[in-house]
Amino acid sequence: MISKLLLQLKKHKFIAGILLLLVIAGGYWSYAKIFNNDDAVRYATAQVQNGTLIVSVSGSGQVSVSNQIDIKPKVAGDIVYVGVKNGQEVKAGALIVQLDARDAQKAVRDAEMDLESAKLSLEKLKEPADALSILQAEDSLAQAKESKQKAEDDLKQAYENGFNTIANAMLDLPGIMNGLKDMMFGNTIDPASSGGDNITWYVNQTDYEGGARDKAIRYRDDIYNAYNNAQKVYKKNFDDYKLTSRTADPATIEALIFETYDTTKIIADTVKTVDNYIDFVQDDMEKRNLNIPAMVLTHQANINSYTSKINSHLSNLLTIKRTIEDSKNEIINADRSIAEKTESLAKLKAGPDALDIQSAELTVKQRENALLDAQEKLADYSIRAPFDGIIAKLDAKEGDTVSSATILGTLITKQKIAEISLNEVDVAKVKVGQKATLTFDAVPDLTITGQVAEVDTMGTVSEGVVTYTIKINFDTQDDRIKPGMSVSAAIVTEAKPNVLLVPNSAVKSQGGINYVEMPDERDIALAKNNPNGAVFKNPLRRQAVEIGLANDEYMEITSGLKEGDIIVTRTIQPTAQTTRTQQRSTGFTIPGLTGGSRNIPR
Repeated sequence: MISKLLLQLKKHKFIAGILLLLVIAGGYWSYAKIFNNDDAVRYATAQVQNGTLIVSVSGSGQVSVSNQIDIKPKVAGDIVYVGVKNGQEVKAGALIVQLDARDAQKAVRDAEMDLESAKLSLEKLKEPADALSILQAEDSLAQAKESKQKAEDDLKQAYENGFNTIANAMLDLPGIMNGLKDMMFGNTIDPASSGGDNITWYVNQTDYEGGARDKAIRYRDDIYNAYNNAQKVYKKNFDDYKLTSRTADPATIEALIFETYDTTKIIADTVKTVDNYIDFVQDDMEKRNLNIPAMVLTHQANINSYTSKINSHLSNLLTIKRTIEDSKNEIINADRSIAEKTESLAKLKAGPDALDIQSAELTVKQRENALLDAQEKLADYSIRAPFDGIIAKLDAKEGDTVSSATILGTLITKQKIAEISLNEVDVAKVKVGQKATLTFDAVPDLTITGQVAEVDTMGTVSEGVVTYTIKINFDTQDDRIKPGMSVSAAIVTEAKPNVLLVPNSAVKSQGGINYVEMPDERDIALAKNNPNGAVFKNPLRRQAVEIGLANDEYMEITSGLKEGDIIVTRTIQPTAQTTRTQQRSTGFTIPGLTGGSRNIPR
């Protein structure tokens, strides 16, 4: 039967070709339907690593034609001597310029005298005290005791004056409290009306429009509260006053003084609230051309009288209060002084102890250090060559006035340096002493290390862009490096070892919270096997993290992850439609057999 079928196909080759194409197309469609994942979102992943995060700034420039260092003084002054000429070869330590050092020399002499004085004091301390020193110490102790007695007398007088001040206040406070009561809660403004007390009358005079009536009601409520509180504290204060006599103990009188002061302040605040209330109502009535009753003016006059009396009592009570506090402090200070002078006299009579001698010896040491500092300062006035080299340029002559910013000359060394340019953002991160890695276009296989030797303080502006020159010393010399060659430098501004690192693309932020996306635990194996892109069966989960330092590639994770965790670094959108279009135009391709490269996260 098969032979007959083949015979028929040979006779009808065109129909057989069409059938073969249909079979191949159907098979491909079935395969793609079953195995193709191009319509699904894939996720590239990486593991959290533990390593060193290095932050650097990069720049390019040239190897200097000649390595050179500007010679600058550390201090300001006038040049009195120049010891070199242009082109002269000098050794390290050779004197280049001498500045006028008379002030520094005087400072050295003063430091020497201070040291000698400290040594004499130490020697004197080791000797026994003389009669005059003991007599002076005894007089000082007696003065301290007299100061204490005076402070105690002042405190006693303050208590007596305070009781008198309380008595004077208690003569006026009852009248003020009764006056406030009649003024607000009596019915003296319009006795014929049935409107109630005066405080209500004031409310009724205000206009509903503009919020005046509401404000007046708030005033009224505040007065109720303030007066009730004032009446409560006043009654207690007055009862305490009646129970206290002049012969009471100082603590009782002091407590009564402080209580009366606080009570008077509360009554003063109540009087002020009433005054504001009456003024507010009167202003509102005048705006509407209403007649102001004479009793309102009487109330204002009484309020002014109350205010004057209360302010006077407050001032007197505050003065007494401060006098008591000051006298107590003076007694405390006097006690301290007496104890100190008593101890000092005892030590003087007993002679110096080991601690006194040790303290004096420490003073001698401090004066010795001060002398060394002065001598070092003096040495700064002699500008010397820091290393062997040649004076390539000298801009100094006798009589010139220079400062620490003045460039006196240029000292050329044999060591090569790189001069690179950085923008104003990067240069702010660079400091002298930072390590750098240098590469050269002319010698691509050479990489050497260096160290920042100088950071330009004045930038160069070109077309609105500011650049700064950075000089980097080479750690090693290589004969292949020639002056004028191009050089690229990466300056390490910060290095943080032993930290958790993730690619920058993995960290996202929402609502001020940083987070990473992680595969579900059930998809971990799938992610590890397909780091360049995997289709997960389960939803991603978010993990909040705290971040630290970052460079262009990686970011430090300070909290939220651990080493080895799997995180999503990139979302790969579906490309099935594009792939199908290309396949239709180029022929059939079985998915999964195409080649490619893979980036392995570090």
